[in-house]
Amino acid sequence: MAGRDLSEYRRRRDPARTSEPVPPATTRPRKSGSGHRFVVQEHHASALHWDFRLERDGVLVSWAVPKGLPPDPKVNHLAVQTEDHPLEYASFEGTIPAGEYGGGVVTIWDHGSYELEKWTEREVKVVLHGVRVDGRFVLFRTGKNWMMHRMDAAARPGWERLPTLIKPMLAVPGELPSAAEEQDWAYEMKWDGVRAVVYVDGGRARAMSRNDRDITVSYPELRALGLALGTTQVVLDGELVAFDAQGRPSFGTLQQRMHVADPAAARRLAARVPVIYVIFDLLHLDGRSLLRETYDARREQLDGLGLAGEAWQLSPAFSAPAADVLTASRAEGMEGVLAKRRDSRYEPGKRAHAWRKVKHVRTQEVVIGGWRPGNGRRAGKIGSLMLGIPEDGRLRYVGQVGTGFTDALLADLGSRLGRLERKSAPFTTALPTAVRRDARWVTPNVVGEVAFTEWTTDGLLRHPAWRGLRPDKAPRDVRPE
Repeated sequence: MAGRDLSEYRRRRDPARTSEPVPPATTRPRKSGSGHRFVVQEHHASALHWDFRLERDGVLVSWAVPKGLPPDPKVNHLAVQTEDHPLEYASFEGTIPAGEYGGGVVTIWDHGSYELEKWTEREVKVVLHGVRVDGRFVLFRTGKNWMMHRMDAAARPGWERLPTLIKPMLAVPGELPSAAEEQDWAYEMKWDGVRAVVYVDGGRARAMSRNDRDITVSYPELRALGLALGTTQVVLDGELVAFDAQGRPSFGTLQQRMHVADPAAARRLAARVPVIYVIFDLLHLDGRSLLRETYDARREQLDGLGLAGEAWQLSPAFSAPAADVLTASRAEGMEGVLAKRRDSRYEPGKRAHAWRKVKHVRTQEVVIGGWRPGNGRRAGKIGSLMLGIPEDGRLRYVGQVGTGFTDALLADLGSRLGRLERKSAPFTTALPTAVRRDARWVTPNVVGEVAFTEWTTDGLLRHPAWRGLRPDKAPRDVRPE
């Protein structure tokens, strides 16, 4: 154990630069009161950590615990011993100036008394009696550093460890609930972004995508969310959203932020193309799974966390009438509305009818320039149509559509396009190699209409669905929406 003097503490601090208590060198460590006080200080320095301090021989023997005191006896936390601190530090709160040792904000997270069971060079056993913490702990050496272990039961009966992966629940396309049942549903705006489940443990945030990819590096804004939650363990479900110049959600803008793997590049991009994490569900809270609780119960606890920051916010939840919410969503330029049954549980990874997505549609007239063969049930038939829009005498490729067809429509299109087959592509813009590989080209004489959500930044239709042929339109009449 470190010697009981404050020389190292004084060496690291200049009383002219910091508001921390710095006793004169002539002051010797002294005992105070029972000699069995403890304090835990939350320290937002270069990295968030919690300083655990025990009164001993007239000083505060101290450890920095990056994830805070362990709430679960099955999980040990790293504890790095630091220099002894003066007893006056037990009441210190304030801001240590930037550039000084330990620069950052210090607040008291918990304090109280402790019972000593054992104190040696390699092991310290105590029973803490604090405002937030009441339990039996041991610190033990493991080579250079220490570990902190909770020896008694978990902080709360039935404590569950923070899960490493919860697959997001998915919605089904549908209509708004009827007037007779609309009171049984809650309504949220449909955000046009990237789904992300965020895990916060010990003030550190980790984001997982819908396809189980760790996307934390791409969105450095989430670090501040972790710091704000501190020791609160949560799993949040939400959407990462970017906004256009008019302040409306834009998937095209968000594409600039996706798939950035370099931390420095992600930070630079975040300053130029900021993203907001819009949170709409709470799946785990401080050792308790909420998956089996109702939507209303989860939402009440989510609202109670008070999550509002520069880069994160709660998605508002509305009550009936549903039609008014849908109308408002259109006026605000949103993608649509999500209707969620108030009594529904969270079903990880499932596309459940308890969540319905009601999307606004946009339409675009297009010219068919080719098609690609289908697979499975569509083998030998059209799998997707290749679409274009005439511009200045050229046909600009705007994507493919493979949904919205009936068997009768596919048969009719097959007959029409078979008569227009040609050897070369009618598109004058470059096409991806994968698209060209099995394409069948046609003379661009047939006009149709698709529904879609928006234009991507590279000029393609996003989420197009076939609506039908437009025999009343000639290719020269087709214009971009």
